[in-house]
Amino acid sequence: MVEKLKTNSKAVVSLTLGILSILIPAMGMLLGIIGIIFSKIAKEEIENTNEAGSGLATSGMVCSIVGAVIQLFLVLVGILSFHSI
Repeated sequence: MVEKLKTNSKAVVSLTLGILSILIPAMGMLLGIIGIIFSKIAKEEIENTNEAGSGLATSGMVCSIVGAVIQLFLVLVGILSFHSI
């Protein structure tokens, strides 16, 4: 029988935070930064403990970075549009 590996919970949290950082405009940058931190921690734990979830941690990292960049862009556009009036 094949033993099923336990999925790292921090990898799941990082993916969840990454998706929320894209979807929630008000707190997206904060959620993205927290998602990046959780993703790095999850990748280190996965390497040390041989748990499953490496793909989830990578996806969480990508989504968190994309969400943080989108939110940063929206903040910059808001600031520039406010000062151009």
